[in-house]
Amino acid sequence: MKYTQKREKNTLTITFKATPEEWTTFDNRAYEQSKGKYNVPGFRKGHVPKHVLENRYGKGLFFEDALYLCAQEYYGDFLDKNKEAEPVARPSIDDKSIKLDDKGVTFAVVVTVRPEITLGQYKGLTVAKTVPQQVTDADVDAELSQVRERNARFIEVTDRPVQDGDQLRIDYCGKINGVAFEGGTAKDQPLTIGSHSFIPGFEEQLVGFNVGEEKDINVTFPEDYHAENLAGKQAVFTVKVNSITVKEIPEADDEFAKDVSEFSTLAEYRADIAANVADRYAKDAERQDENNLIETVVNNTSIDIPQEMIEEEIDRYIEDLRYQLSNSGLNLENYLKYSGQTQEQLRKEYTERATKAVHTRLVFEEIVKAENIIADDAATEEQIKQYAESIGTTYDEFAAKLQPADKYYFQNRVITDKLIALLKQENTIA
Repeated sequence: MKYTQKREKNTLTITFKATPEEWTTFDNRAYEQSKGKYNVPGFRKGHVPKHVLENRYGKGLFFEDALYLCAQEYYGDFLDKNKEAEPVARPSIDDKSIKLDDKGVTFAVVVTVRPEITLGQYKGLTVAKTVPQQVTDADVDAELSQVRERNARFIEVTDRPVQDGDQLRIDYCGKINGVAFEGGTAKDQPLTIGSHSFIPGFEEQLVGFNVGEEKDINVTFPEDYHAENLAGKQAVFTVKVNSITVKEIPEADDEFAKDVSEFSTLAEYRADIAANVADRYAKDAERQDENNLIETVVNNTSIDIPQEMIEEEIDRYIEDLRYQLSNSGLNLENYLKYSGQTQEQLRKEYTERATKAVHTRLVFEEIVKAENIIADDAATEEQIKQYAESIGTTYDEFAAKLQPADKYYFQNRVITDKLIALLKQENTIA
């Protein structure tokens, strides 16, 4: 095998030359792989001699298959010998380059490769420090409100009819023209009046119902309702209220503070909440400082990113979205339909984010290479230990289940942490 290579930006063209003897080997291999497909009178299937098939179907019968076998082997050998060539897409054979003569076969494989990167400045930079957000009484009130909500009680009401804000348990059966429709019937369904989780007009008509009461209510499905067979249709729902409950939120006073904290007074508890919020704001500011530093470093290096790398990143985002939707019982096709999007529009939405992610990753990889940052065993094991503790298991139990790809993930976390530490050490945030 002989070859020459030529690179133009991110496109690498490798021109291979197979001698007549080398080509004969691939031509014979192609014959052996495909001879079983042919039926020729007078011969058993799979036992027709090569020259008979070529006389019957043409001399170049096995050329295409032989070319594929040759390209596959030669391209693989090339990558083994040229580690610096990093493909980021599937290779293709340039049809115009194919040449067959008495000296053998010549053809070119074209592939998009990882872009060449010349790092910009990533040391000695100064980035403006983020001022942490100031804690206000409104912040403390909001935190306190969430704690009160979490400690709310639900009290059943039997001595009055339904009011706005009540939480109900209802049975209902919906009909259109007297015929029950799919998805229109439920038993003991939870519903909060005022949540607008049902179609317009449904919740409002339940105000005034008593527990145990059953009545018909009339509604009209919206014209843009997701189920086309119901859109714009008038329906009658027979509804029975099984129970009414109200949420009782505790008062914020000293007794409440004693119940939910280690403090004796509400004032002490509010001071502790304020300190925790301040700590969170400080951490948010620190993260923003890191993000600003990373963005500055990344923007200092301009890269001609192959479109294939961006498309591959977008593919990952869409697969993540599919997974998230499946956990909610949905699929991507219905999601796109309900959101009024096409997959092409969704991909376009992801383009800027994907481009930024690929750009950042390439710069990070180049700095890691330049600084010889590695994931040592001790740091990797510490990462695994911390993660195991965070999910309530031991290091030994968790490590025993780790696959090679899992360990690679933790090694990447170690490298990323070391890289961030290096950038913070070598630059000024002030």
